Amino acid sequence: MTIYGFDANSEACDEANAEIEARQVNWTEKHIPLALSNFLGESTLYVTKHSMCSSLDPPNEPYLARFAGISELMNLDFTVDLETTTLDAFCQSEGINEIDFLQTDVQGADIHVLEGAAGILERSILAAQVEVIFSLLYINQPFFADIDTYLRKQSFTLFDLTKAYRPRTRSPIVSTERTGQLLWGDGFYFRDLIREDISTHLKTPDRILKLACIADIMDFPDYSLGRVIN
Repeated sequence: MTIYGFDANSEACDEANAEIEARQVNWTEKHIPLALSNFLGESTLYVTKHSMCSSLDPPNEPYLARFAGISELMNLDFTVDLETTTLDAFCQSEGINEIDFLQTDVQGADIHVLEGAAGILERSILAAQVEVIFSLLYINQPFFADIDTYLRKQSFTLFDLTKAYRPRTRSPIVSTERTGQLLWGDGFYFRDLIREDISTHLKTPDRILKLACIADIMDFPDYSLGRVIN
């Protein structure tokens, strides 16, 4: 197994690589200081109060102020100019022809990463876990509907969503059943390689087995067994 991780923060990559080396894991894992998008060129990284919320899109601070516990994480701290590249360009430069599984979590810019991975996505990716946003947390950001439409056009099917809710700042009460507004989550997407009406170069025994293994790891055992039994 080989894992490639990307982060715009070079120090975070150094720490992750040092941790992997210290653990002496029995797989290959590399963390690379690159910012992924859908173009090669200069961009601005909007670094937020908590670095995990940083994005290539500026935070929508007036809107964020409506929700409890959000502004202190997502409001802007400072900006950094950096170079962006695409996953396709990286794979080409490194001689990587296939990726089985893709996970993105880049605070609203996930569809740009997917667009920049159009070649490797069509050529090999079997499953994806993608952060999706349902409300305008970042200015000019895409929404869940944009990502869902894009991946469905690439023959992926949505299997599940994790969902994060936040209550209003000014509300003194919160429902025990509806804990606020749905703001973001993760979408789990899989290909279907045994559909009779689909003809694709990916429909091979080894890739069907890989898809079954990925589905099992992602806690979809029924789908995994369906791949193997068929």
